[in-house]
Formats: sequence, C-alpha cells, structure tokens
Amino acid sequence: MTTLIVTLSAEPLDVAALYDYVLSPDGRTLAEQSRAPLALLPLLGKAEGEVVALVPAQRLSWHQVQLPKGTLGRRFFQEGGALRVRAVLDGLLEDRVLDDTAQLHFALEPQPSSDAPVWVAVCERAWLRLALQVLEQSGRAVSRIVPEFTPQDLRDTLFVTGEADAAFLVGAAQGSMAVLPLSRDAIALLGGTEEKNVVAEPAVVAVAEAMFQRPVTLQPSGQRQLQAAQSNWDLAQFDLVTSQGARAWKRWSDALRELLRAPRWRAARLAVLALLAINLAGLNAWAWKENSLLSSQRQAISTVLTTTFPQVRVVVDAPLQMAREVATLQQASGAPSSRDLESMLAAFGSLAPVGTVPTAIEFMAGELRLKGLALSTEQVSALSFQLKPQGYVVTVDADNVVIKQGAGS
Repeated sequence: MTTLIVTLSAEPLDVAALYDYVLSPDGRTLAEQSRAPLALLPLLGKAEGEVVALVPAQRLSWHQVQLPKGTLGRRFFQEGGALRVRAVLDGLLEDRVLDDTAQLHFALEPQPSSDAPVWVAVCERAWLRLALQVLEQSGRAVSRIVPEFTPQDLRDTLFVTGEADAAFLVGAAQGSMAVLPLSRDAIALLGGTEEKNVVAEPAVVAVAEAMFQRPVTLQPSGQRQLQAAQSNWDLAQFDLVTSQGARAWKRWSDALRELLRAPRWRAARLAVLALLAINLAGLNAWAWKENSLLSSQRQAISTVLTTTFPQVRVVVDAPLQMAREVATLQQASGAPSSRDLESMLAAFGSLAPVGTVPTAIEFMAGELRLKGLALSTEQVSALSFQLKPQGYVVTVDADNVVIKQGAGS
C-alpha cells in the first residue's frame, strides 16, 4: 500500500507554505522525497494508499505521568472512558504545561499501563485540528498522526537536524524530550551524551562531528520520516477520533496494514499464500475427479440404454428415454405398466383404509382421480408415504384424491 508521509506546516493557512513529504510504495522503502506547496503534494485515492501526518518535534512536548489505578480499563477509549481518561490527564498535567489544558491535545503512548509511568504527547489542539482540516480539504485525508521522534527513539540516541547554519539537537532530558539549538551548552544540558549514538542529517553531519568530536551516523530526513511512520504511535486520540465505529475500523485497518507490510509477518504471509495455493489445487483436483466420476456414470447409463434399445441413436435424457421405451414395450406386449389404470387401482387398493370406496373414478393420461373419499390428513399423508416408493404422487383436490405417476418415473 502506497504511503504519503506529510510533515505538518507551522502555518496551515499559508497557501505559500511548503510541506516536506515522503512517498513510499510499501511504507518501508523511499520512492520520492521533496518539498512542495499543498496543492502540488501527491494525491492518493482511498483504495490506493494512506496519508500519514507527521508532527514536527518542535510542536510537541512530552511528559511522563503515573495514572491512577483503574483509569485504563478494557474500554477506556470508548465514549465514557475517553472522557474519564482525558479528565485525569487534565488534572495530572495542569501544573506542568504553560497553556490551559482545554487548549491542548493529549495522546497516550501505545498500550499504556497503569502499573508504570506512561508517556503523554502534548501539542496545541487548534493548530493540529486546523492542519488536519487543511489536508482533508485538499483531498488528502489523514489516516494516522505520528510524532517525528518518540521517547523510545531517544533512549540511547541523539539526533541532529536542520541546516548547517540552523542545526538543532534532539534528545531526552530529565524525563522529557528537548529540541535545542546545537551548541556545547545544549550537549552539556542533555548530559550523558558520550554513551549515546549521534545521528545527523546530511546537511549537518560536518557540524555535528565538529561539535561532538567524533564520527556520527548519517541518516537522510526521508529515512527518519519513514521510521516515524512505522512506529506504533498514533496521536489521533480522544476528540480526534470521532466515534467508536471509527476507532474500531482504525484498529482493524492498522492491524491489517501491519499484517500485510511488516517484515516480521513475511513468513506468515508466505505460509498463508502457500496454504491457499495448496487448497486451491486440492479443490481443483477433487472437482476434476468428481466430474470424471459423474461423466463415467452418465456414460454407463447411456451405454445401458443404447445396448438395451439399439433403436435409440441419440441420448438426451437416458432415464426418461429408457422409461418411455419400457412403457412402449409393455404396451406392445399387453402387460400393464405402472401408468395404467389397473396398476394404479391395485396400488391404491392394497394400501387404502378398510371400507374406503370412491363414488366415482376418472382416469386420463396416467392420472387417477378418486372422488368421494373422506380421508383425514393423517391418512392422506400415510398413503402418500407408502405409494411414493412405487413412483406415485398423491395429492388432494377438494374431496378428490389424485394419484399420478411421479416425475421421471
């Protein structure tokens, strides 16, 4: 599935604003990386791929909180649960953030636990809503929102981004994350940088090596954006997820994308494909065998017909043609057939209730109509059941009992 990763603009309403974007055919490999105005961003249909919004590190603040016991239930993201969790976060972060919590958007880390501190990403709600709305109005509705960096990324790594004359250092500091202008003071503020790996974009590699006095790892910004899109984080929580149905669909679609794209599921995907191929081959072989058996039985019946009655040259319906030929022979020899009046009366007489006598009898073209019989429903059912093996069908028409030869007999 094609993935378009768009870094959200600091000024969403600025028509001249340039958006950094990455286009990937499968969410793992980089096909295109550029910067363009909103109107010139690649346009994907809903069936063609997904749009992932990337929130820049400068737009997020990070906090670790200990949630009270019972806050996170099995349904904590349903309507009532989401409101309860949001109220708890407002109380825990009220003294840690500068703005009013009503103006901020919160997002919990994936699979949070009440037994350990959880990470909470915080950003300006109005800005995020406007940025998403602008993308949606341009025909690029966002399916996921991911942060540029997560606390897991900065556990043992420092990132240097930006340009040579405006480089920034991104790292973990005192239980949070910091984005600071690259300087020796910033390095000292983060502390413990000697043990951490340093990753830098191509434009700031020389500056980073000079500042840290050691080699750094080169990573283009496009690769970092791809890695961010592959994380389990999704900032579309609480009021940004409009309904329970949308949340369920989002979870199922995310799980399906993970199953279809994740390298760790490659063996499972191959096994499923192999199983489907084996079952398809087995079904085809079984169908071929059944068709062959059916054709052989039909051929055997046709052979019996043409052997017994050589005058039959063309076989269309072997059982029906054989019944007609047998009836013709019976008529020619004078022997009664099951379609004759005598045979039908004999069959009825042998099974009819004692004392049952019709007032009138009509016979025409293999159909016997007995009038004036007052038979109960149970008696008619019993008579029909007993005559069925002989090839007769019994029906009731008013006070008439109709016996006729069954289809194909």
